[in-house]
Amino acid sequence: MGKKIKKEVEPPPKDVFDPLTIESKKAATVVLMLHSTEEEILAKACEAIYKFALKGEENKATLLELGAVEPLTKLLTHEDKIVRRNATMIFGILASNSDVRKLLRELDVMSSVVAQLAPEEEVVIHEFASLCLANMSVEYTGKVQIFEHGGLEPLVRLLSSPDPDVKKNSIECIYNLVQDFQCRITLPELNAMPAILELLKSEYPIIQLLALKTLGVITNDKEARVMLRDSQGLDHLLKILEAKELNDLHVEALSVIANCLEDMDTMMLIQQTGSLKKLLSFAENSAIPDVQKNAARAITKAAYDAENRKLFHEQEVEKCLVTLLGSENDGTKIAASQAISAMSENSGSKDFFNNQGIPQLVQLLKSENEEVSEAAALALANLTTCNSINAKAAAEADGIDPLINVLSSKRDGAVANAATVLTNMAMQEPLRASIQSHDIMHAIIGPLHSANTVVQSKAALTVAATACDVEARTELRNAGGLEPLVDLLRSKNDEVRKHASWAVMVCASDELTANELCKLGALEILDEVNLSVSRKNKFSEAAYNKLLNNNLPLKYSQTGYLSSGNIISDGFYDYGRINPGTKLLPLKELCLQEPSDLRAVLLINTKPSDVSPPLSMEEKSSDIAYGRSMSSSSSLRRSSREKTNAGFGSPTEEKSESTSGRNTVLSKSAGKEKGLRKGRGKKEEEKVKEEEELSTVPKLVGEGSPDKEWYPPCDPNFCMYVYEVTKSILPITNIKEQIEVLAKYVAEKMGGKISKEKLPDFSWELHISELKFQLKSNVIPIGLIKKGIFYHRALLFKVFKIFCLIC
Repeated sequence: MGKKIKKEVEPPPKDVFDPLTIESKKAATVVLMLHSTEEEILAKACEAIYKFALKGEENKATLLELGAVEPLTKLLTHEDKIVRRNATMIFGILASNSDVRKLLRELDVMSSVVAQLAPEEEVVIHEFASLCLANMSVEYTGKVQIFEHGGLEPLVRLLSSPDPDVKKNSIECIYNLVQDFQCRITLPELNAMPAILELLKSEYPIIQLLALKTLGVITNDKEARVMLRDSQGLDHLLKILEAKELNDLHVEALSVIANCLEDMDTMMLIQQTGSLKKLLSFAENSAIPDVQKNAARAITKAAYDAENRKLFHEQEVEKCLVTLLGSENDGTKIAASQAISAMSENSGSKDFFNNQGIPQLVQLLKSENEEVSEAAALALANLTTCNSINAKAAAEADGIDPLINVLSSKRDGAVANAATVLTNMAMQEPLRASIQSHDIMHAIIGPLHSANTVVQSKAALTVAATACDVEARTELRNAGGLEPLVDLLRSKNDEVRKHASWAVMVCASDELTANELCKLGALEILDEVNLSVSRKNKFSEAAYNKLLNNNLPLKYSQTGYLSSGNIISDGFYDYGRINPGTKLLPLKELCLQEPSDLRAVLLINTKPSDVSPPLSMEEKSSDIAYGRSMSSSSSLRRSSREKTNAGFGSPTEEKSESTSGRNTVLSKSAGKEKGLRKGRGKKEEEKVKEEEELSTVPKLVGEGSPDKEWYPPCDPNFCMYVYEVTKSILPITNIKEQIEVLAKYVAEKMGGKISKEKLPDFSWELHISELKFQLKSNVIPIGLIKKGIFYHRALLFKVFKIFCLIC
């Protein structure tokens, strides 16, 4: 045998690197390996990084700091399937970190991730790619990127995947996406409803829950509700409610049903199949508070439709809601109260809650949870609106006291609702008196100061409803409630301004309150409001007129007329016409001004000198005793009535008046007139008479004595006029004749009948100027004017009609 020759091993080529096995314990080293071109190294590096990332959030942050994300994104499109799969798995885990998500959005890798959802890819890639998208869809910008890169369609397709993890990730991502309106309206076009409903049959509760949550969002749109009904989705939902073992899904199932009940056709279907009664019974008897709460919410949403309310009423939903009011859970109480609020639009339901429901709601007003008391107040507000029986029932259930307590709540809604109920109650006089006895005027001041316009509006309306008598208005005035009410007149909110005007109109019914409102500037504010076409309203105009009726000088100056109901009293003055918005100075300031070329201010005053400051000896000697007898306009009117009823008195009565000193000066004047007529001409007689009359008028009080109380100048001549008119004209029974005689009397006192031709020679202006100079004031008592034209005569005629009760 020949000798065997050993075959020599050929040495490796010199340009080939010998295989090297490396064991790395540093993440940074592995991250560097991601830049390798070798598929095996990339696959192993990705696998190691995946295991490292699974261990916790800190490791994900570490990988981000080491710069692992950017090279990994390039591996998503690698040719090698294993490398691509491992890279996808890493991103499924890493995307739960918010900083990683932010970087991924900046790197714009969404198209690469969506591409991994292709049908030909492995289930594992589907699982982690959908997980990555579910994490990325948490933020709005992520939703937008997924939608823009066409991620919704493959996600819907994956709902039918055999792998439960793929289903779970896909439905979770879709749930996040449909929070956005654009995604929500696109979903029905992809026919996703059957696939989502199919998930309700899943053996995994998390998948069922996510499917229900998704349905709860998309069924807010009518098109989705129709698709759910056509796909027999209601049967699936009702089966879940009937299965006690699925009680953890009942809350979400009810949320979907609540949306479906808004659709009238769905409501009819549920009612016809008897499912509605089952639903109400389920809600009433459930031991789970959240289930009861969501059932009540479902009723609330559906009850906004009139036809649905009718169907609910036929199914006696009111009994269910009253039962829910007795729940120990505050959330259920709130939801039931809100449902009652919605159902109160139905008249039958409103009547039902009269005996059952209102007492329970009154009790809820006392709850320490202000959300509960707010919801109860809302229900009572709706139940008592336009329903006097329910308003009375609320009062009989001792609701006034807790309602007034709610006015001090920190929740604006509670305050507004309580104020509404009190307003509704106050429409009935007995209830209004009861509300007033509970110190409503003090309690309402807080809401009037609120910054919330709804609260302001409701509070002002409550004032308008409760301040209907003098006592209530006095209480409001003393409590300082007028000031915030006047401030609300400036509001930019139309409702607030309207209701504040209404309240001011009511408060201006008595003189004291009206005067206080004027002092606070209500008249000026309303005047300004009424000048604006957009801001004024009927109530602002009515309130302004009501205040004007308590400030007749201003009304006469602004409008040029007084109505038959406007009673002129002492202190009235005619300043002349002024433009809207112009402030009218008070009488005292006008009296203390020096004479000017402005039009004379005509004063009406019957108050005698005994209420004026003490007179000097000279003034006393020229005082008219008659003036003392007519102490005020009211006494004048009273005496005129008495004289009329008594046939205008007997001669002995007139004689006793004369001897008592009432006409002493009159007789003196008559004697002087006789003597003057003998020795002087007519013009001289008139001049002397004017001087004598002026001497009887006290000087304007306040000159040189600012500490003394100011009184308007008295007008003895006018007092005499009133006496003469009362004595000679008032007894005339024929109205036409009475007016004619009064007109002639006025003309006589104002210079007689003057023809047009002789008007330039009348010299009334000179006469007025002389009076101004002699009185050292623009204010002239009307009795001193002996030469007057139309506006002097018109005012005197009007005053006689009022003071002497003529016509």
